[in-house]
Amino acid sequence: MTPALTLMQWLSPAFPVGAFAYSHGLEQAIKDGAITGADSLLDWLTALLEHGSGRADAVLLAVAYRAEDPVDVDATARAFAASAERLLETTQQGTAFCNTAQAVWGLKLGALTYPVAVGAAAKAMNITLADTLPLYLHAFASNLVSATQRGLPLGQTDGQRVLAKLAGTITAVAQEAATSTLDDLTSATFAADIAAMRHETLEPRIFRS
Repeated sequence: MTPALTLMQWLSPAFPVGAFAYSHGLEQAIKDGAITGADSLLDWLTALLEHGSGRADAVLLAVAYRAEDPVDVDATARAFAASAERLLETTQQGTAFCNTAQAVWGLKLGALTYPVAVGAAAKAMNITLADTLPLYLHAFASNLVSATQRGLPLGQTDGQRVLAKLAGTITAVAQEAATSTLDDLTSATFAADIAAMRHETLEPRIFRS
């Protein structure tokens, strides 16, 4: 299997990390009326990618890719999680990714947070960072579009329009993150972080985050 196909497999919805179970706080944002359709979803995801957890994940992935040992990067990723559910999301998906990567490819990654695990695995499989970052961010955005479609009457075509409009943002964030260090790790999407915190007590709900 070529590196590109391996990367596509890792970031496919079929890869068993359980991404479908997490909304990253979007379920709460929908409940609060902050996201009501394609336009507000596009604004929300753009902010996450440019200034929030999407960008932070890209930085963590890139730093883990270049690290001799990703353990310290992983500790930073855990400390940087903005809420209990965000921490659960990244640790559960990361552990599932590591377990599957070991079972299928023999990669012994341990139990890492999700972006750190993907970065370490890409390095081990000689998959370029330039290929890994944009596909990781696209999978991040795609999963959140899918989560929104389960909470709003947002059609498949509108969802694809949102993803298409995010292409330039994803490319730019990936390019910037490729040369980043942990000193570049920041987040300023406070509404999204608060939504993720408030989701911990949301009832009823269908997502774990």
